[in-house]
Amino acid sequence: MKKALSVVGISLLLAACVRPTDRGQQYIDGRFDDVLNPVEQVATDKARDYSLFPAQLEKVESRSLSLSEANQAVYQSVKAWLAESGEPTTLGDYGLSLEQMGGGDGYGNVLFTGYFSPVIEMRHKPNALFRYPVYAMPLCDEKCPTREDIYNGALEGLGLELGYSASLIDNFIMEVQGSGFIHFGDNDQLEYFAYGGKNGHPYVSIGKVLIERDEVPREKMSLKAIKDWVAQQDEATVMELLNQNPSFVFFAPKAAHPVTGTAGIPLLSGASVAADRDFLPMGTVLLAEVPQLNEEGNWNGQHVLKLLMALDTGGAVKKNHLDLYHGMGEEAGIKAGHHKHFGRVWKLTKPSESKEQPKP
Repeated sequence: MKKALSVVGISLLLAACVRPTDRGQQYIDGRFDDVLNPVEQVATDKARDYSLFPAQLEKVESRSLSLSEANQAVYQSVKAWLAESGEPTTLGDYGLSLEQMGGGDGYGNVLFTGYFSPVIEMRHKPNALFRYPVYAMPLCDEKCPTREDIYNGALEGLGLELGYSASLIDNFIMEVQGSGFIHFGDNDQLEYFAYGGKNGHPYVSIGKVLIERDEVPREKMSLKAIKDWVAQQDEATVMELLNQNPSFVFFAPKAAHPVTGTAGIPLLSGASVAADRDFLPMGTVLLAEVPQLNEEGNWNGQHVLKLLMALDTGGAVKKNHLDLYHGMGEEAGIKAGHHKHFGRVWKLTKPSESKEQPKP
């Protein structure tokens, strides 16, 4: 019996030793049972940078009376804390309660991914180069055509084409992001294509497909890796890959304006996140150890403590997952595509706001 216990003990020790840390994972808080877990204090030694948060908070307070009123007590306390302290251990002195996110592994490691607003070159009429259409939402009785159906011409002749790009993968990436900026070179016009709906078919990650096919190593997978792979393939091969995702997103053109999230608030790069509103309602303030990446997209060994605000949602953003907004354009896209790393996160609340936590 003693020998058996020793074996078990060694096995547990070995299991603890192989917990991954390559993407910023930490194991310093013990186990958590729920998505949100009340804690007394934030214990962190990370460098702090709260500089982006005040401007994002001002956007909320100036643009949304409903969000401001619903979260006024938290916002006022956070502003006082920023002005007078900024020390994480003093949050309770300002009447703020803390709920730490448990992480998908139960050890507080919350997944940070990234998203951005693409800027795509298009034309109003197709030609030999600009021949890949983006569509407005069709009228569908139940489910709309699949991606493959659409690529095969199911929507042709319906007058739904909003413009034509020179890149099938650029259109696809804009679908994944949910919106994007369009530059029409034929009249030098900038428009914003907002999310207009989807076809009702399930989403399948083409990144996961490439990994399963041994086309891109799991540890190298990123938006840039997908685009690099696509650049080496012919059109039929690319289309076959994209058809593995039957989901298709449609758009609604609007005049160019600041990028807004689900909450209707302009999003600031590095200060806003998409989150699961069942646990983090729009306007929620978060204190987060955001993992930092190097130019190759690898974790550089550092986290920076930041204040973030939940102002957007996403179909794939559930429970212990935050999608950090990175801004507009190609560089933002590269940075966003690399982000699939972990950090600790605390939701800031007031005691009077405590409600029964939704079940995971």
